[in-house]
Amino acid sequence: MSTNQKIKFAVIGLGHIGKRHCEMIKRNSGAELVAICDIKKQEELNWDSDLPYYHSVNDLLTNHPEVDVVNICTPNGLHAKQAIEALEAKKHIVVEKPMALNKTDAEKVIFKALQMSKQVFAVMQNRYSPPSVWLKEMVEEKRLGDIFMVQLNCYWNRDDRYYSNGNWHGNKELDGGTLFTQFSHFIDIMYWLFGDITNINGNFKDFAHQHSTDFEDSGFVTFDFINGGTGSLNYSTAVWDKNLESSITIIGNQGTVKVSGQYMNEVVECHVKDYEMPVLAESNPPNDYGPYKGSAANHHYIIDNVVEVLKGNTTITTNALEGLKVVEMIERIYQNKPSNL
Repeated sequence: MSTNQKIKFAVIGLGHIGKRHCEMIKRNSGAELVAICDIKKQEELNWDSDLPYYHSVNDLLTNHPEVDVVNICTPNGLHAKQAIEALEAKKHIVVEKPMALNKTDAEKVIFKALQMSKQVFAVMQNRYSPPSVWLKEMVEEKRLGDIFMVQLNCYWNRDDRYYSNGNWHGNKELDGGTLFTQFSHFIDIMYWLFGDITNINGNFKDFAHQHSTDFEDSGFVTFDFINGGTGSLNYSTAVWDKNLESSITIIGNQGTVKVSGQYMNEVVECHVKDYEMPVLAESNPPNDYGPYKGSAANHHYIIDNVVEVLKGNTTITTNALEGLKVVEMIERIYQNKPSNL
């Protein structure tokens, strides 16, 4: 692909995140938005655009052979099926998190991508935030020494303003569970920094969402890292009225760091042997969905990465295998969950 040729995108799913993808594609000088697909009518979604608009993935793919990349921003349970459909049409794909709701389906996506020689970009936007980039450097440079303990806390508000009637959120088949929809990108950060986990134990509850979701809203999970050290993940969407925090605390034999804030955007502790904390760039604000907040608005980095990779200028920030590992880790965590949650 020539360096001055625009990468042509199509977006499937026009909810909050789908619209965000469209906006980021439009803002990228190396990208062009060609077509949209959603089962709902344009008017229902307040989408005012002359772009070609389809209600079926097949119609979009059939009518637009020129498309290079398909961005999949639909409910979680549709990701793997639509990813395979786009790959079979010889398109590169950008898949919103999670890549699938089980390891088997994620493997099918990767198999199809290899078969078709196409790229799979897994969306894990938290990797781009300045504190995450800094943590990665700290761990890779072994500044903290041996890792003893890692604690990940994710305490968010997701009440009836979010789990409204008729919405796919909260539906077992389409949503998959709290860890898949709300916190998979934090599990991705943990995997990115410290690798895989084993010896998983969990305690799960459904405190505030028995009337609105098919699954748990809270959990305490403990595990060991294969690379050494122990860890815990404590999460809940039952926090009253607004998000409390997403935080990671890391204790090593040469130092302690903690990154916190509503969406893991502030370094609140850095006490490390022979090390002075640098001034980090400002984190982007969170995605704002009206009554509730999401993770940092880093989707423009993802589109930039797709364009630069397809032009042969760089490597993928989050590859398909990493997307699969996050799905598989959540699946293993959920194996500890009672069948009625």
